[in-house]
Amino acid sequence: MTVSVPSPPSLEITPAALSLIADFFKVLSEVSRLEIVCALKNGPLSVSEIIEATGLGQANVSKHLKLLTTAGVLSRSQQGIYVIYRIANPVIFPLCDLVCNSLLEQLQRQNQILSPRQGVGDGGASS
Repeated sequence: MTVSVPSPPSLEITPAALSLIADFFKVLSEVSRLEIVCALKNGPLSVSEIIEATGLGQANVSKHLKLLTTAGVLSRSQQGIYVIYRIANPVIFPLCDLVCNSLLEQLQRQNQILSPRQGVGDGGASS
């Protein structure tokens, strides 16, 4: 028995909406910003804790925190003399998990394709 799943209605995405989507992914396309996001996975951190967790310099962290906050990925709050950052967009980690799992599957398929080729040209001899 075959079960058919109805496809979702197609949405007309305007060029302006596509531009916003592209900007969102651009913000996440930098390794240092991803390191900061990953550092915040277990909860809010102060700037000095983010610096310690990532090993990035203070000026670099500040620049990336500003971009991530402006993009709505992070939010910030003042707690006494500390500025605390937290994940503002709850879709970030499910999105990252989806991408990581997809890349892992892709790498595994590539490895399976390449595995039979290992040993080609050595005549099957082992040392």
